[in-house]
Amino acid sequence: MTDTLVRFEGVRKTYGTGGAAAVVGLDLDIARGELMTLLGPSGSGKTTTLMMLAGFEMPSAGRILLEGRDIAHTAPHRRGIGVVFQSYALFPHMTVAENVGFPLSVRGVGRADRDARVAKALAMVRLDGYADRRPLQLSGGQQQRVALARALVFEPPIVLLDEPLGALDKALREEMQLEIRHIHQRLGVTMMYVTHDQAEALTLSDRIAVFEGGRIRQVADPKRLYDRPADAFVAGFVGENNLLPGMIEARDGEDCTVRLRCGPVVEAQAVDCGGVGQSCLVAIRPERIAVAGVTASDLGEGALPATLQEAIFLGDYVRLRLSVGDGGDILVKRPAGIGALPEPGGPAAIAWPEGAAFAFSDAV
Repeated sequence: MTDTLVRFEGVRKTYGTGGAAAVVGLDLDIARGELMTLLGPSGSGKTTTLMMLAGFEMPSAGRILLEGRDIAHTAPHRRGIGVVFQSYALFPHMTVAENVGFPLSVRGVGRADRDARVAKALAMVRLDGYADRRPLQLSGGQQQRVALARALVFEPPIVLLDEPLGALDKALREEMQLEIRHIHQRLGVTMMYVTHDQAEALTLSDRIAVFEGGRIRQVADPKRLYDRPADAFVAGFVGENNLLPGMIEARDGEDCTVRLRCGPVVEAQAVDCGGVGQSCLVAIRPERIAVAGVTASDLGEGALPATLQEAIFLGDYVRLRLSVGDGGDILVKRPAGIGALPEPGGPAAIAWPEGAAFAFSDAV
């Protein structure tokens, strides 16, 4: 049985009388030791959810349970939750050690114990030897490590991280993603992580909750979320996807035949769509599509004729845009340097493995 640490039950957050709801009907469990990421676009409700757990926002309805205890109306400083913000929120007049030790000081921890725990926390984030520096003497990545150490030092039941890497450059951001993942794996500490960056969520998470419009669209581990999106929004938001409009011509259980609006007929898995005659979106990942400079009949059964419109070299892969049927566009990703590309404007064919296309309702 899963050891649930945090539970949201029917949580709703509305701002102002009659105002729009920022979070609606939220039900979510976070297991002890799990790294759960809340992923979604701006205004989707993910940060509001984190702030309600931290105690900086009050829910309008519902319950928030921490270790089985309803904390919805408990003051933030009495929840014992660690929080890491994008802005770091370090005290500039304090040393690194004083910043990290601050949560222990306010809890009345003795000097000797405090110093030992601060040293241990700094070692966790690879900042041994930086105890006497001040925040402005550190790089952005080092400041973020200090903020993380401060959140971990008093051994909270859960650490909340709100877009903590948003201010860092790409290389440092990717380094810190792995750093946070490794710290989580070593310590087994429960974490809730908020981001709008899909790659970051896939890199870090045990599970991901995808938010949109104040609601959760899907909760799943990264591989399932990417390979089996629950609806068209998740398919379009998590990674790249070709979302091709069409109409269902036949359906047999979880399989369906769809006539794309641009003309061709394709087979797809019916994930979240209606019956015959209903409009839908067919999703196909760009990296699942094979392309060759031959006719469709040469490529085999199920291949579609296409015309290469442009090819963009992006280092480790080439991004292709092909036209299909009557005005349809399909993006394809293929590793750079593998095989010859079709000639622009010349004959080409595309195909994908069975089971790689999914049909969703177009009512996103």
